[in-house]
Amino acid sequence: MKILKVIGNQKLTGSIRISGAKNSAVALIPATLLASGKTTLCNIPNISDIEVLDQTLKYLNVKTNRASETMTIDTTNLKNMDIPIELSSKLRASYYFMAVLLARFKYVKMSFPGGCQIGSRPIDQTLKAFKLLGATIKEEDSVFTIEAKELIGNVIHLDMPSVGATINAILVATLAKGKTIIKNAAREPEISDLANLLNKMGANIKGFGTSEIEIHGVESLNPTNHDIIPDRIEAGTYTIIGALLGSYLKIDNIIPEHIKSLTDKLESMGANIEIKNDYLIIDSSNELHGLDIETSYYPGFPTDLQQPFATLLTQANGISNVVENIYENRFMNVPYLNKMGANIQVIENKKVIIEGPTKLIGCEVKATDLRAGASLLIASLIADGETIITDINHLLRGYEEIVEKLTNVGAKIEIKEI
Repeated sequence: MKILKVIGNQKLTGSIRISGAKNSAVALIPATLLASGKTTLCNIPNISDIEVLDQTLKYLNVKTNRASETMTIDTTNLKNMDIPIELSSKLRASYYFMAVLLARFKYVKMSFPGGCQIGSRPIDQTLKAFKLLGATIKEEDSVFTIEAKELIGNVIHLDMPSVGATINAILVATLAKGKTIIKNAAREPEISDLANLLNKMGANIKGFGTSEIEIHGVESLNPTNHDIIPDRIEAGTYTIIGALLGSYLKIDNIIPEHIKSLTDKLESMGANIEIKNDYLIIDSSNELHGLDIETSYYPGFPTDLQQPFATLLTQANGISNVVENIYENRFMNVPYLNKMGANIQVIENKKVIIEGPTKLIGCEVKATDLRAGASLLIASLIADGETIITDINHLLRGYEEIVEKLTNVGAKIEIKEI
């Protein structure tokens, strides 16, 4: 088993380069199956989620080649195979294969997707979109058989702006006949990244980045090359770390607009931050004051940064309130933060009240999910003494070379096998 060992209270200085967006890559890789031939994706993050996708591609008889930050995907001999639970359960994004195989072959059979256990994560909105586009769905023992004689464009009104459902609807509608309109669509930058890739491949998608997306179906797509956008959640995580420990810490290769909801909060609480075109500089401050945040869909404050930001608030002066509106199990980091010395009260699994600042003391804690792991890593970096984080595979799913990046700017952190 791998653990993370961290010695806290080290000033961080230098530069951290942000990798390609995890939440883009896990959608764009399956999307390449919509065309026959070789597509090359650049700025691919080297994380375990990509390894899982690569396993699934090979299972579907797709050839892949990875070199540095690029991945070439050759779909020439793609086979429509039933995807077993051994693959689908490893990753939430596995259900993007459900969409692309349905679009290409009008038939797909696969088990329910996996992912972090951060609350109820139904796929009802995805299934609703498939049905509206002409598919029939059978479910037995969490195995879905989805087929359509033909896929025909329609109006899809999502009950909430779900990122996954928006992506799946786009993937299927791209090869459906006629026009599809997705209303109440998610607006996240990763969706725009997907639409830009598909349009390069020959799709006709408009309105992405807004709540109404229009797709005119095409008969086929062509392979292409594409650069994935920088990871806004990784950028936000390191920016939060910089607000606590930075000494002229540079967070490089960012799109500032993508993390504006975070940087606005940091500026309002007194952080020392300077934002440029594609990077920012941040210094720590002992004068941070508490504030309230409430997670929302983009461009609101992202749920994926709520847990890391909660750790920051333990060091701010005063009372802070954090409301989680997306997932109900986003506070599994709180017992471990309190174990380290934080003063956090959970209210009906919907809200936390944080009183700060409190001194954190290193101890053994557990990463229950990806962003909880990031929260506890931040806590360990600012804690006195040594912290051991177990179950770090969650953390390694979403942050490329996190140990190397932090070590290079002065952190004392290492992975150990026990």
